Amino acid sequence: MKTLQQSFSVPFKYAIHFTNGLFKLDNPVFKEVFVNDPHYRKKILFFIDEEVSKNHPQLISEIETYSKTHLGYYDLCGGPQIIPGGEQVKNGSKWVDFVLEKINVHGVDRQSYVIAIGGGAVLDMVGYAASIAHRGVRHIRIPTTVLSQNDSGIGVKNSVNAFGKKNFLGNFTPPFAVLNDFDFLTTLADRDWRGGISEAVKVALIKDLEFFNFIKLNAEALRERKMEPMKYLVHRCAEMHMEHIGGGDPFEAGSSRPLDFGHWAAHKLEQQTKYRIRHGEAVAIGIALDTAYSYLSGNISKIAFEQVIDLIKDLGLNLYISEMEEVENDKTTLCLVNGLNEFREHLGGTLTIMLLSSLGKGIEVHTMDADIVFRSIQLLKKYQQQELNIALRSVK
Repeated sequence: MKTLQQSFSVPFKYAIHFTNGLFKLDNPVFKEVFVNDPHYRKKILFFIDEEVSKNHPQLISEIETYSKTHLGYYDLCGGPQIIPGGEQVKNGSKWVDFVLEKINVHGVDRQSYVIAIGGGAVLDMVGYAASIAHRGVRHIRIPTTVLSQNDSGIGVKNSVNAFGKKNFLGNFTPPFAVLNDFDFLTTLADRDWRGGISEAVKVALIKDLEFFNFIKLNAEALRERKMEPMKYLVHRCAEMHMEHIGGGDPFEAGSSRPLDFGHWAAHKLEQQTKYRIRHGEAVAIGIALDTAYSYLSGNISKIAFEQVIDLIKDLGLNLYISEMEEVENDKTTLCLVNGLNEFREHLGGTLTIMLLSSLGKGIEVHTMDADIVFRSIQLLKKYQQQELNIALRSVK
């Protein structure tokens, strides 16, 4: 019998909005997301990061008042649901099941909306649950951290952790919309403010020297939590992330993920520290490691290497942690090096790592030398110790 073949494409389109005071009554951004939806009256079910709820105690009442004021646009399903934030919400099935149960209880169908307000972990988990309910309930993301507003919250990936591996379960399901409210950034802990900047450093280093120079020029202002340079950083980083997603392989069918510069080590270090370090902090260390490797392997100059290292230090981020030197049971193999194979499994196919050929330009490699990785770690340890010595002298 003749073989039948099928081929089709599905267009995806979503917008990222930038605003302040998203649920203030005179702010039309939220309600206008639903204006052009031709379907029947929409149901909306909110899930809110517990830490966000604590830092913004007025948020739930603002959502409820806003919803009552704009009754013609949607129906609020019960009260917003509070869930834990941070990586714990992605570990195991407990919170996925919780979201699915609420979707079922409130009759949220495929033409309705699940909305997540929180950091990247909450957005990942809720997006994953929404994407598997009814084979896909529409989800809207309201990121509340620098990292989620400029990177993780604006992409097309949803995931949870399993089998001791980060993001082992997941899928590619674009959000219906992303709403970035800069007011949420004002209550972040310093480490979350700074950590999110690492994703901007990452994309600048591999794609945009001018943006890298902007971050360098504004490093002090960013560290001191000045909002105007942060707004530009979030917007530009999000813009570049979106350009990449629309550039040819949004669902990562290949084995190349340029935007994961610095991430192979970051993912492994998060696991090794049992998530004591945040994702953005781990990414900063991963960037430093891959930059050191790029230098020691002859791809970039020492001057370029030190520009990156100085910027990471100026932003108040670490270059090195002791877990980088942990070894496996054979006492010779670095745990971190084994992260390369886990990263290859996660990508599928050939190992592909992004390194630097110059500041603002990345280059892909398919092997990494364990000895150079070890030497890179030692180099970063040296620079980190120098920074510590300077700090100690300053308080004497």
